[in-house]
Amino acid sequence: MGVRKRERAEQTKEANKSIAFAKLNNCPTSPRKMRLVADLVRGQKVENALNILKFNTKEASGRIEKLLLSAIANWQAKNAEASIEEAELFVKEIRVDGGAMLKRLRPAPQGRAHRIRKRSNHVTIVLGSNNNTQSN
Repeated sequence: MGVRKRERAEQTKEANKSIAFAKLNNCPTSPRKMRLVADLVRGQKVENALNILKFNTKEASGRIEKLLLSAIANWQAKNAEASIEEAELFVKEIRVDGGAMLKRLRPAPQGRAHRIRKRSNHVTIVLGSNNNTQSN
């Protein structure tokens, strides 16, 4: 590897230390229902987002809460020496994309059939750190 390429790789590695992400694929909930919960935590601090998700009654909130805890653990693995409180982590980005769709048939009157689309989604959470973004 060349010198410039190695230096560039080290710079991107340092820049990526301030962010962490987690992904949930093929979650068997419709994307529309998942986006309702995702919109609640977008841009929130991690502690506040966990409280919102814990006390929300929707089924999707439990799945996003578990995914958020996974993203926090990923951040801790990258930054073993730093503490979460000092880093001021927040939900930088949360995306809900449509996943695979199971197509089923339901009987309808007069010998017809209606198609039922059982939707799934992919959720991606990106956490950012306030301290590192302000120092750059």
